[in-house]
Amino acid sequence: MELPNRSYIDSLCRGDKVFENRLLSVIKAEFPVEKDIYYKALAVKNIEEIAEAVHKLKHKISILGLEKGYALAAQYENDIRDDKFDLAQSFEEILDSMTEYLKTL
Repeated sequence: MELPNRSYIDSLCRGDKVFENRLLSVIKAEFPVEKDIYYKALAVKNIEEIAEAVHKLKHKISILGLEKGYALAAQYENDIRDDKFDLAQSFEEILDSMTEYLKTL
């Protein structure tokens, strides 16, 4: 399984610690909220809200260096609109790995 990493963040920030800290602060603040929105929308089967939550989360997936995870999230977002949830477990495993990784930053 692909693991979250700082490769994209490091290349984006190019040593600018102020920018890096600001970026990480935004991710740490927004990610849990967006993840919660995803699970709440999933519980009530609100297709539009689920897809919107996945859309927002996929950008954080990308920022944390998960290239395959981003592709999976993009496919899952499209599948949701067709009421297909085959990728839900894989997507949620990505969310779990991100949750654990963010605790280390």
